[in-house]
Amino acid sequence: MVARVRTIAFQGIEGVPVDVQVMVAPGKVGMQIVGLPDKAVAESRERVQAALHASGLAMPAKRVTVNLAPADLPKEGSHFDLPIALGLMAALGAIPADALSAYVVIGELSLDGTVAPVAGALPAAIGANALGLGLICPAACGPEAAWAGAEVDILAPRSLIALANHFRGTQVLSRPEPATRALAANLPDLAEIKGQESAKRALEVAAAGNHNLLMVGPPGSGKSMLAARLPSILPPLAPAELLEVSMIHSIAGALPGGKLSDRRPFRTPHHSATMAALVGGGLRARPGEASLAHHGVLFLDEFPEFSPQVLDALRQPLETSECIIARANHRVSYPAAIQLVAAMNPCRCGMAGEPGHVCTRGQRCAADYQARISAPLMDRIDIRVDVPAVAAADLLRPRPAETSATVAARVARARALQTDRFLRLGFPGVTSNARCSTALVEQIAEPDAGGLQLLRDAAERMKFSARAYHRVLKVARTLADLDEAPHVGRVHLAEAIAYRVAGDRLSSAA
Repeated sequence: MVARVRTIAFQGIEGVPVDVQVMVAPGKVGMQIVGLPDKAVAESRERVQAALHASGLAMPAKRVTVNLAPADLPKEGSHFDLPIALGLMAALGAIPADALSAYVVIGELSLDGTVAPVAGALPAAIGANALGLGLICPAACGPEAAWAGAEVDILAPRSLIALANHFRGTQVLSRPEPATRALAANLPDLAEIKGQESAKRALEVAAAGNHNLLMVGPPGSGKSMLAARLPSILPPLAPAELLEVSMIHSIAGALPGGKLSDRRPFRTPHHSATMAALVGGGLRARPGEASLAHHGVLFLDEFPEFSPQVLDALRQPLETSECIIARANHRVSYPAAIQLVAAMNPCRCGMAGEPGHVCTRGQRCAADYQARISAPLMDRIDIRVDVPAVAAADLLRPRPAETSATVAARVARARALQTDRFLRLGFPGVTSNARCSTALVEQIAEPDAGGLQLLRDAAERMKFSARAYHRVLKVARTLADLDEAPHVGRVHLAEAIAYRVAGDRLSSAA
């Protein structure tokens, strides 16, 4: 007799159906797993046998063959434990074989028969729903899987015995409820920043249009403090964005307790991060920091300290909003619609351009340091702002500053204008100016006569690339949205060009 159980193999955030076929037949006693299993799947043989023994079910004195079909698809991860065990129980008659036909099964088994949590419960639930099936997953993953929809039949047992009793009718497993993470009540506030009014303005513009931002200044000027306060002015995730972000974090095993949050991701990798850590990769092609920051912020502090090759790996995700990991035997794509925020010192010693400071290496110090950032990557940064040292007057007698709540309200209004505009134009998937196409931005950000002349002069004098030209238009459209102006004016273009033109600190890197 052959028992069949459906499960999932993950390719990126997509679930590929896998048929677990279990046959008990006369022959040499033992269990054999075939179908390109990796080490974790091959070791499930021992976990399954121990869990069945702990649950009071003896292994048959026969040959057990487990086939994971399709046989040419690599199988990775420990979530194959539970479907293999249930297939074996069905083959032995411990549970009704037809009871499993309506479910996709994932879960890892402990030696005592309990079901341990696994990564990827939310994508598995969505994949099961697409197949018209329910999902059996560990109890710890139930709140996460429940977000796939109220129509999805979800069983979240704590042990093999509890699941067997449910199918026999002696115990009823209730459907888990979706869980949410409590939002932090003490987020850093913009009101805590003393001075730096121009940098705060740039931060607001970047948040309103989802633009990439680079802050340049000496040590201690407040660049990292400003970046840490960006999440406090960003709008919450929309339902569709929440689902996409949670699926990536689920695959990475980064949803503690299966609880979701509508707060936008804010990832801050160390400058020693490798290319695989930043854009994804490794033996199992896991998502990197760029994908984990999907629909959120990727903050790179000490920007030039990152390896130039690692930084250049971000050029494609910044342009296409996805990280593609290509290997000889497979290709995986993870979404990566990120807002890049970077901070850097103007030179190695950090004080170039400061009044009264003379660098011992001269101009070469700043030139060599800034040259670590390639021109193509710099071209993808919409807003570049100088963050000078804070004046003593701002520290001793600071002026009243706006709170994050006040700025967040303006950002929310600007984002709402953008969403409504793109919806009217037939682009429901575009929600911010930074994400619209070049043809579309020329339509929605057509400047007046004075602005057009200013833009033409600036483009010719400063040798704007085609990308730079369109990104200036996008920033200008965001500035007009913050002013709730229907058209882009000369004043908006002037400010957008000022953000695009690097200051004295970036003259050698621009």
